[in-house]
Amino acid sequence: MNRRRDRKGGKDRKAIFFALFAAFAAFASFAAFASFAALASSGLTEPARVAAVYDAILGARFEEAGLRLKTTCPPAPQPVCDALAAAALWWRILIDPSSRAFDEALKRASSESIAAAQQWTVREPMRGEAWFYFAAARAPRVNLLVLRGERLAAAREGKQIKDALERALALDPALDDAYFGIGLYHYYADVAPMYAKLLRWLLALPGGDRVRGLDEMTRARDRGAILRGEADFQLQQIYLWYEARPRDALALLESLDARYPTNPLFLERIADVLDVYLHDRDASAMAWSRLRDRAREGRVFDAARVAQRADARARIMRGRFF
Repeated sequence: MNRRRDRKGGKDRKAIFFALFAAFAAFASFAAFASFAALASSGLTEPARVAAVYDAILGARFEEAGLRLKTTCPPAPQPVCDALAAAALWWRILIDPSSRAFDEALKRASSESIAAAQQWTVREPMRGEAWFYFAAARAPRVNLLVLRGERLAAAREGKQIKDALERALALDPALDDAYFGIGLYHYYADVAPMYAKLLRWLLALPGGDRVRGLDEMTRARDRGAILRGEADFQLQQIYLWYEARPRDALALLESLDARYPTNPLFLERIADVLDVYLHDRDASAMAWSRLRDRAREGRVFDAARVAQRADARARIMRGRFF
């Protein structure tokens, strides 16, 4: 069992570290969105509307998210909705990463979002939100690069994300959500193995600080306007892989599943944690069965595929008892 967990965790950790300096912004993606207000203003633009779209995305309620976008921009600037649309495509891919059906659509949407965000920084170079948004706009493309194994390209682009986030905070320290992206960088840069530290050296990136990174991520989770769901998702991976806190990770996943029961990913991860980390095969089988039942009732995204997968995994788990 430990060897199986090590193989699974090692594969995941290798992917993370090759994307060390890109993935850190993925979960600070949508907190900083500016209006056409005065340069002296700070904070978020239309956070309630943006948060409603974002919650729909985390819940894999993509049609609802698309409808909400139509009433979000305006009043929020159109680049906000461009980035949210790209994020929705990323979550579709994350739910079924073996499929490449949405890869090209995400690449196109991300390119358009990045171009719009860059124009924003030209129009308002002293506005922190614009620079944070420029960082955020790159996140879906970076995540796809990581997933498909283009890790050096992801790391190079991640350097631009880091620079933009730091500029955003220098201009507007009130952007609490930005600290999550910076915190992820500081954390992973410290715990990275030697090959990732070599990559950091090649890209002239500074070192990290594990404790500082965790503090910054916690700050963003507690004080940020719309980032809690993304923060919980990323923190549970950190707790599993590097902090030896599987029960804390499980609690975060259970909270995510309670808030977003239509997204099958969270209950899938619960079942995996129960099996691989907590060695409770009976509970894992029950989790897979709950997911199968939800899918059969049409209460999750991509119900037909999820029902088939969950049923197969539940049978495998039960088969281990005999």
